[in-house]
Amino acid sequence: MVKIINGYGLLLLESMGQTLLLALCGLFFACIIGLIFGMLSVLKNPVCRGISTTFVYVIRGVPMIVLAYFIFFGVPYFFNNFLGIDAQLTALQAGTICLALNCGAYMAEIIRAGIQSVDKGQMEAARSLGLPYWRAMCRVVLPQAIKTMIPSIINQFIITLKDTSILSVIGFPELVNSTKNVVANTFMVFQAWTIAAVMYLVVITLLSVLAKRLERRLDNGN
Repeated sequence: MVKIINGYGLLLLESMGQTLLLALCGLFFACIIGLIFGMLSVLKNPVCRGISTTFVYVIRGVPMIVLAYFIFFGVPYFFNNFLGIDAQLTALQAGTICLALNCGAYMAEIIRAGIQSVDKGQMEAARSLGLPYWRAMCRVVLPQAIKTMIPSIINQFIITLKDTSILSVIGFPELVNSTKNVVANTFMVFQAWTIAAVMYLVVITLLSVLAKRLERRLDNGN
């Protein structure tokens, strides 16, 4: 194990950084996607609700490894062979899109639940004061909903961080992919995967502690 740390420790730390970068990029765009479809899901318009429901149903129904292959290989193939457009995606771009879509479907449900947790009287009071629907949603409802959503968003980030390991299949240099290379070079299977597991455990434990502290502060009204 010491041999791996001395010879490949820097590589594994850089890979952990790539893992965190990919997870953060995916979560950032997932929040945007989730906000759009989450707000569509609470509208009275059945078409908007149908669009949101369909997106969530389709994305959550497709395994992420299949989604990763589809985005990395299928989408460029479609553009190149059917539209005549030379389109290539890097592993980071494909990984970010894959995580954003997958995480975005779950974020949409988190945001929908957060909005619905706010008393309906808040929206009615804002509308009675003359605020348009979207302004009332952005200024009155969403700020209250965000407080209840923060712990769930952090938990979703933890899930997204673990899901990055799946993207080793498209060659992204995250921790699992780098650990495979270390094993191939050293044949120290148990030691290499133990180090990778400990690195994941440390980062996820820190995020879990942060989520619990935020949840307690929100429960105390701070």
